[in-house]
Amino acid sequence: MDVDDCGPKILYAQPAYILRGHSAQIHALHFIADNKYLISGDADGWVIIWDMPIKRPVGVWQAHRGAILGINSWPGSESDQGDRIITHGRDNKLRVWQLAQDDISRLAIKLPADAEPADSRQPWLLHSLTVNALNFCSFAISISPGSLTSSKTSNDAPPDVLVAVPGVQDGYINITSLPAEQRFATITDPKDIKTGMVMAIGLQTESGKLKVIAGYESGYACVFSQQDGSSNWQAIYTHKSHTQPVLSLDIAPGLNYFYSSSADEIITRHPLNEGSSATKTLQTKHAGQQSLIVRSDEKIFATAGWDGRARVYSAKTMKELAVLKWHKEGCYALAFATIGESKSSNKLDGDALAVKRNLTVAEQRVQKVQSTHGLAAGSKDGKISLWDVY
Repeated sequence: MDVDDCGPKILYAQPAYILRGHSAQIHALHFIADNKYLISGDADGWVIIWDMPIKRPVGVWQAHRGAILGINSWPGSESDQGDRIITHGRDNKLRVWQLAQDDISRLAIKLPADAEPADSRQPWLLHSLTVNALNFCSFAISISPGSLTSSKTSNDAPPDVLVAVPGVQDGYINITSLPAEQRFATITDPKDIKTGMVMAIGLQTESGKLKVIAGYESGYACVFSQQDGSSNWQAIYTHKSHTQPVLSLDIAPGLNYFYSSSADEIITRHPLNEGSSATKTLQTKHAGQQSLIVRSDEKIFATAGWDGRARVYSAKTMKELAVLKWHKEGCYALAFATIGESKSSNKLDGDALAVKRNLTVAEQRVQKVQSTHGLAAGSKDGKISLWDVY
């Protein structure tokens, strides 16, 4: 059933579980390993790895000497050696960690909320870049266009990637290639409009070309495309729908849209490509939407609000579908579980149901988290609420 055919919106639904362990507000959340683990990062630089089948911490370390702005995976890095995880901190560092199962087992499990701090053990640090950390704007990541046409196989090293962060000058975006650690591009804001500082960034690689999406302090959102055979970047879309700084944006490439949220009450759906549908705005009556994220199937997206509520919307109609209320302080971070995209995802079919009867309890727990459309919301209160949605 389509999400838009659901019954009346769910008001004040109860969370499936609450994770407690951070002593500072949570700024970043990210699922890895087919949803087996959830990684959370807080305002003091601490990272916790949560084992989702048993809802327990299995690894803790201080990744940065300042607030964590964002956490994401290196696309295509999943292998027998684990995932490569990227963290971005207010200490002006962007770091890449090798997170293999052996690395997790060696980490401390003393939580930041405990009286005594955890020890200094960390995963293997692959890269540490000095980057800008202004405006609480997190990095964006995408596979490098050149890697899509390379001869690398799944058994080789993961594909080259591009990471984007705000430049030191207002309106600038710096893009760096990894693992080479070389500057790929510097994008400047359109000179015919006043953008202010860069507040949110998105990257999309499609058909061997890169698009850069930016949200600005002035409320503008822009899409930049590289001109063929040159190092010049052109703004192919500019629009100001927000009256306050853009706080978050996310891309739905299959729908040819990207969505933005702001300190104001507006959510906007923007065309990603020239000739796409017109821009659409939604007046939510809820100011301060810190985070916006689109689910991997692009059927719904969610926002995290300063009022402590997470809200779920239809990606197609922008209709509000659910209001998730548990936190008494503002929500700052969201993450959706990814279903059905990984080779090891175990969404059950008729044959698998028979197999499930022979699974151990532990295996059934893993099966459940790999086949559930989960949503995690992190709050100023240091807690993470887990929700089952559509």
